[in-house]
Amino acid sequence: MMVGGKSRGEKLFNASLFVVMILIMIVTVYPFWFSLVSSLSTGSALTRGPAFLWPQQFSFASWQTVFADSHIMKAAWITASRTAIVTAVSIFYTAMFAYAFSRPYLKIKKFYVVVGFTSMYVSGGLIPSFMLINWLGLYDTYWVYIIPSLFGGFWNVIIFNANYKALPVSLFESAKLDGAGEFRIFSQIVVPLSKPVLAALSVFTAVNIWNDYGTTLYYTQSLDLQTLQYMILKLIQSNRAVENMLSTVQGSNLAVSQLLANTEESGLVSAKTIELAAMVIASIPMIIMYPFAQKFFVKGVLLGSVKG
Repeated sequence: MMVGGKSRGEKLFNASLFVVMILIMIVTVYPFWFSLVSSLSTGSALTRGPAFLWPQQFSFASWQTVFADSHIMKAAWITASRTAIVTAVSIFYTAMFAYAFSRPYLKIKKFYVVVGFTSMYVSGGLIPSFMLINWLGLYDTYWVYIIPSLFGGFWNVIIFNANYKALPVSLFESAKLDGAGEFRIFSQIVVPLSKPVLAALSVFTAVNIWNDYGTTLYYTQSLDLQTLQYMILKLIQSNRAVENMLSTVQGSNLAVSQLLANTEESGLVSAKTIELAAMVIASIPMIIMYPFAQKFFVKGVLLGSVKG
């Protein structure tokens, strides 16, 4: 042991920890960087070899092609609007349900516990879900993205519930003595004190909704209802992404068709560069959102998982 400084073992541990964290950061960040620099390279350059650190023959042609496709832009709008609506409404409904669930005087609480925990581990499956969506008249409509997702799930209820129980009981008692009702207590006392948990779960919900493509795959068939992630999935699965985009916009948008034809002939774009450009563009909103919400993550998760 060393007095007044760190021992050799502590220094070795800190150095090893630093190296491990650097490696984890590289493994986490580099795939995105590789996609970014590849999408900013020309298609002909990538055929000669991958771009590992910097773009080969720098070009915005692939990004311009993606932004010029009206179908991808519409898919981005559907994805963004769905994410905003579902995140806001789902967090509010789930938080309100969890508040009622956390109150000790809630009637038939055991019934809600059984139903909630059962829903966490048992589901009806794809076919019953499809039949229900079709029976409700939600199939191939925009509302199939909204209504089935309005409840955030019992996992979030458990986190909210633990956070609410950590709040001082005296707050609720004094509010009731002043004549406040349950909704006023929830909106003016519980919500302001639960901002870290609300922010953390909002980010998690937004990421899940933004990255979802299964709803589009199973419950829609219209081209006007496709989400951005589903469009990217189709680009990745297709070996002829450029030709597919050209046939999609040909006749409906002459300028876009001409742009695709010119860039393809000149070797500026390829199926790979368009796939990577679409993937990077779809990732940017979530990447921008994380730094603003990061300060709520640790505090929000701890508040929602440890009872004070």
